[in-house]
Amino acid sequence: PGVYTGTEACLRAWACHTGKPPNAPPGRCAARPLPDGPQGDLLMKHVLRLALAALSLAAFAAIASAAPVTFTLDKAHTEVGFEVRHFFSKVHGRFTAFDGSIVFDDADPSKIVVNASAETKSVNTGNERRDNHLRSGDFFLADSFPALTFKSSKVTLVSKGKYKVAGDLTMRGVTKLVVFDADYLGAGDTGMGLKAGFSATAVVNRKDFNINWNKVLDNGSVMLDDNVTIMLNVEGNGPMVAKK
Repeated sequence: PGVYTGTEACLRAWACHTGKPPNAPPGRCAARPLPDGPQGDLLMKHVLRLALAALSLAAFAAIASAAPVTFTLDKAHTEVGFEVRHFFSKVHGRFTAFDGSIVFDDADPSKIVVNASAETKSVNTGNERRDNHLRSGDFFLADSFPALTFKSSKVTLVSKGKYKVAGDLTMRGVTKLVVFDADYLGAGDTGMGLKAGFSATAVVNRKDFNINWNKVLDNGSVMLDDNVTIMLNVEGNGPMVAKK
């Protein structure tokens, strides 16, 4: 007998409530019930934190050791964006209608598969006039090419959590090999199923996709850069985690 603190106190408090003492002789919990008032509330908060941490570790272990896990895009927490230099600054835009999936295997990158698409009419830079211009034949030609797509062909592990994702990007009817620098940001059970985070960037030359419009200024410089940076911030929805 004695006064327990920290993790030991939390585990014993939890055991007293569940009737399953952790490696303790029978009856010990009955002699040490969870205290009432602020001290008891504090112990229970610690217990809940430990339980959530254990669930997250279990979910991470499941990803690391089990078969590939398929994540669909949580569209409310995912951004499909881009930026391009305009004169001396950069203009940021995004697509508001998109879909996709990531088959992820932390143990075997060769099993990772990425498929994604975005509706070209959904382009949004915060300026209606500019957005209509982007939908026109000068840029995406959205009426004829309603979607741009990406399908991975090879994923290579660079270092822990960092990957090169190569695949076919199709835009305006042209398909080119593009390589994304991708980061796996982690995963865990949120109580609403498995969640995972990813981010990726790639630089493409828009002229490779027949997007050639530009404006030459009096001094000989041009309005737009040819290189466009694609930026992806993804939250994935995975399966529900089985509770033991």
